[in-house]
Amino acid sequence: MNNPGLDSAEILPDAPRNWSPEPYRDSYLALFEQSIVCIANLDLEFRIMEANRSFARQFDWTPGHGTGKDFCDLLHPSVQGKTKNELIRLADGQSPRFADHLVAVGAQDAVFRAEMTGIAVRSGAGRVDRILVLVDPEESADGPQIANARRKLFSPMHARILEGVAMGESTVQLATRLFLSRGGVEYHVASLLRKMKVTNRPALISKSYSLGVFAVGQWPPRVRPEFVSD
Repeated sequence: MNNPGLDSAEILPDAPRNWSPEPYRDSYLALFEQSIVCIANLDLEFRIMEANRSFARQFDWTPGHGTGKDFCDLLHPSVQGKTKNELIRLADGQSPRFADHLVAVGAQDAVFRAEMTGIAVRSGAGRVDRILVLVDPEESADGPQIANARRKLFSPMHARILEGVAMGESTVQLATRLFLSRGGVEYHVASLLRKMKVTNRPALISKSYSLGVFAVGQWPPRVRPEFVSD
């Protein structure tokens, strides 16, 4: 799909253009626009002030479409909390930069992995006045094994069953807690195994974590609400 990307004058027409040192301003703007790395400037609430053409193509945006969007809304739910905490540290001046891997949702809701660098940009007075983010998508022949949160994978009952299995509950324990028969629990577990294309309960939980269905570091495990149908 051919996309002309965002022109620097169309992204944020009223934005001040004095945020790079004047002697290097033209060179910086040329690098910003022509870089194959996805680059965006964020305000201190992590909204996109402007983004280069590569960033626009990655998310299949038309000119001006990305202005004002919350950068964290572009990320997969499995990494939103961690990345936002890093951005807060930059905005508060606690850290000058960070580098990490992230998972984002790009054009046509395609999920992709990338290396991200965030840099706190300071004004002449020494205060942080914006955040520069560089996103370098990873190339993979098979694509990332991450579930798109915009696709509702589980019914509410399936989600409760999956959480119970992740906690190590037996069929009897699940049946008691969820007011089901043992046969009913086994029916739902078998349905989950087919849906996730695995053969046993340990593989079901491992794959759920690898797909970002559960939040990392949370106990008891909870299926993210983005994956559960109403």
